[in-house]
Amino acid sequence: MNNFYSRALRNQTITLSEEDKKNFRQKLLRINNPVSLEQILNKVINQDIFKVIDLLPTKSIDLLFVDPPYNLTKIFNNRPFKQMGTMQYMEWMELWLKKIIRLLKPTASIYICGDWRSSSAIHLLCEKYFIVRNRITFEREKGRGAEKNWKNNSEDIWFCTVSNNYFFNAGAVKLKRIVLAPYRERGMPKDWTEEGTGKFRLTHPANIWTDITIPFWSMPENTPHPTQKPEKLLAKIILASSNEGETVFDPFAGVGTTGVVAKKLRRNFVMVEIDEEYCLYAGKRLQIAEENSSIQGYLNGVFWERNTMNKIKNAEKKVLVNKDDKGIFSNIKGERQ
Repeated sequence: MNNFYSRALRNQTITLSEEDKKNFRQKLLRINNPVSLEQILNKVINQDIFKVIDLLPTKSIDLLFVDPPYNLTKIFNNRPFKQMGTMQYMEWMELWLKKIIRLLKPTASIYICGDWRSSSAIHLLCEKYFIVRNRITFEREKGRGAEKNWKNNSEDIWFCTVSNNYFFNAGAVKLKRIVLAPYRERGMPKDWTEEGTGKFRLTHPANIWTDITIPFWSMPENTPHPTQKPEKLLAKIILASSNEGETVFDPFAGVGTTGVVAKKLRRNFVMVEIDEEYCLYAGKRLQIAEENSSIQGYLNGVFWERNTMNKIKNAEKKVLVNKDDKGIFSNIKGERQ
């Protein structure tokens, strides 16, 4: 069949050509000796985290984001991960987590992802090594149904810090919501604003996230990775817990969402990923980010509720055209409406 007809017209999933593979493979980093931060900054290290963790620089990381294999049986590009007992999973996590501590600055923040099977082990380890601040739960609108169980459509992210001296910017991650019951006081809107496209309220970030869209085929950030985290999710974490110019570390980088979002938000990154093909996808996404810094669901400095972009599209488009901003609006079309 002709390749032109083998892909749906709205399918924006990123692909790799043979030329892409050749070019991005040359940019991958492998280390065999201790390195400085400058040597690995904004690089994709294509190695096993267990092989390189002792070679990375001490007290160099401002923000740690970890999305490890969850405690379930899954295949990642022909690399299997097998479900184990909770204590065994905890022991596996501790092997690398206790070594990462050396890399963190005293002011660093830590975010570790898990599902319901993994979450208890993560919690116990975080209490052992860090100060646990919160548990974020985000809704996955994708997911298989179950006939004899509740559908699993949520995941956890444990938020921790190394010390009591840490950075958190709540103002950078406010969520803009449509006001369903606009209350007025003396005829004036109370805690909301009326705009040309509707009535909206900026709300403080909570630990329940229902505005996250998991990447799917019509989104331009989508790749073949089976558990790819959304850019919007990483944007919330990076904006809340780091400043521009600081360094974010991801030891299980997958297809590079952490580095891509760090780049778009003017942070530095260090990523480690064992699978070469995933690293190549990361390289292509980083290249795309040089020309398009948009983050789906994040517009004009605020996060928007899922499925609200159609309501604001026409008005925002006029603003963006006036600003001659070529990147930000282009990603709106991928959001599920």
